[in-house]
Amino acid sequence: MISVICWDEKDSSLVHCCEYPYVISTTNLTVVTGFFLLGFQGSQRLRNLLFLLFFIVYNLTLCGNLLIITLVSTSKILHTPMYFFISQLSTSDILLTTNIVPNLLHILLYNGGNISFFGCFTQFYFFCVLEAFECFLLTLMSYDRYVAICNPLRYTSLMTHQICFKLVSLCWLLGFFSSFVPTITPSNLDFCGPNIIDHLFCDLVPLLELVCSDTFIVHLELDFLGAPTLLIPTTIIVASYTSIVRAVLRIPSSTGRQKSFSTCSSHLIVVSIFYGTLFSVYIVPTRGKSLIIGKILSLLYTVFTPLINPIIYSLRNKDIRKAVQERIHNH
Repeated sequence: MISVICWDEKDSSLVHCCEYPYVISTTNLTVVTGFFLLGFQGSQRLRNLLFLLFFIVYNLTLCGNLLIITLVSTSKILHTPMYFFISQLSTSDILLTTNIVPNLLHILLYNGGNISFFGCFTQFYFFCVLEAFECFLLTLMSYDRYVAICNPLRYTSLMTHQICFKLVSLCWLLGFFSSFVPTITPSNLDFCGPNIIDHLFCDLVPLLELVCSDTFIVHLELDFLGAPTLLIPTTIIVASYTSIVRAVLRIPSSTGRQKSFSTCSSHLIVVSIFYGTLFSVYIVPTRGKSLIIGKILSLLYTVFTPLINPIIYSLRNKDIRKAVQERIHNH
């Protein structure tokens, strides 16, 4: 058994509140068989407000992304590679927010929550899968815009439906397989207490803080896998948009330049938000970064970005707005 800490609203401090069964102590060894997620510690009123906010955001995220998926699958004007990729991004956003938010709501409601060892690493695995998939998908979407603007005559032959389906399937496979090592290796380390994670979900950084064995191999694997899953996609995206900008600037008329760049502006905004928050959490040094800032940054790419993506694509895209109007008119 282990003592669990909770928030004392009168003294505004963390205090002992109960005994927690996920740490087994013996004479010579303490074994962690589960974790206690703290989430946001604070007054009941604050947690209720956060619960209401995240509940609304979660439902809006589901509705917005389901709307994108439905429109792409039913509207003929959206049966193009770009919108097929957008629908896959919406699918990923639904899965990502569903992996994080329901448990976060439970934590807010009960001022913390237990999660088993297996459940914690399962959540972390699918989080890695979806983040890696989105990295690969955004790279694929930038390549699609590169071909459309820089090689428009070859676009229909290079981006056929079969090729697009195979490329998206490859992104999913890479996401699933590239996430095995970052999940399996930490799960085999020695967690010997405490078992309290001061975070919103089971992420790698707070998990490694609870490890009492050497984590050198984990950091080595992360450095080795970081290039193909993060740096290479970033390099391809930067190279693609560099070529796109050059091609757009060569267009003689200002109307033609504006029309060409508007087709990829939404994607550029989504890429900037996604990689901006990702780099700020995992690449920028954590020294000097408070726990609350880390939690807020985590909220950006796990809770709010999946809501922002469909808003960006619907507000800045004439075809999607037209498809919505047609659907409303037909009903």
